[in-house]
Amino acid sequence: MQFFCYRSHFGRNYHEMSDQATGATVSDYDAIGGGPAVSAVVNDFYVRVLADPQLAPYFEGIDIARLKRHQVLLVTQVLGGPAKYDGRPLGDAHEGLGIDHDDFAAVAGHLTASLKEAGVPDDIVMRAMATVAATEPDIVEARSP
Repeated sequence: MQFFCYRSHFGRNYHEMSDQATGATVSDYDAIGGGPAVSAVVNDFYVRVLADPQLAPYFEGIDIARLKRHQVLLVTQVLGGPAKYDGRPLGDAHEGLGIDHDDFAAVAGHLTASLKEAGVPDDIVMRAMATVAATEPDIVEARSP
C-alpha cells in the first residue's frame, strides 16, 4: 500500500519542486506527504515492532498511543519537518532497558521496511536511516549476545 505521493499534480518529481520566491527546496518530510504520511509509516512500524518476538517485550506495559505520538514527532524531524519533539532525550528514554545492537538493528530494519512499503524513495530512506543510525550510541547500552 502506498501512502506517499512524492509527485505533484503536474507530474514533477519532488527533486524538481522548489519555492520560486525563496529558492528553498522541498524537505523530505514535505516530499513524502507530510504529517499524514509520517503517521501512516509510524503505525505500520509499530505493527511490525510489536509483532517481532525479539522486540515486543520492550513494549509491555507501555502506552503505545503516547509512544506513537512521540515517534511521529521524531520521524518528522528526521525527515526535515517541523521540530516539535517534546519528549525526553533518547539516551534518557532508553536508559536501563538493556537494548543491544541487534535490537537496535531490528528496529531500524522495521522502520526501513515501513518507509519502503509506503513508497518512500530510496534516497530519502537512506538519509533517514543515516540519521537514525547516528542515534545508536544514545540508545544501545548492552553488548549483543
